[in-house]
Amino acid sequence: MFKELNPLLHSELRLAVVSILVGVESADFVYLRQQTGATAGNLSVQLDKLAKAGYVSIEKTFRGKMPCTVCRLTDAGRDAFAEYVAALETYIKR
Repeated sequence: MFKELNPLLHSELRLAVVSILVGVESADFVYLRQQTGATAGNLSVQLDKLAKAGYVSIEKTFRGKMPCTVCRLTDAGRDAFAEYVAALETYIKR
């Protein structure tokens, strides 16, 4: 039996963001945009969806006069990612 894939993480960009964040303590918005190739607007919308789900925490600060948005994967986000990978493996192993 195939396990259901988490629809929130099944989005290509959201999955890419979570995949990046699972390997680092934190990442700023510019880094995530560069790594994913997403537009700033699309990345912002997808980060908001992940934050509303409790998967990502977002901290907005300033570096000097420049705004800086730092993202971190929450424990709930790590658990959701692990469950997503386990569910995906049920498709691969068949």
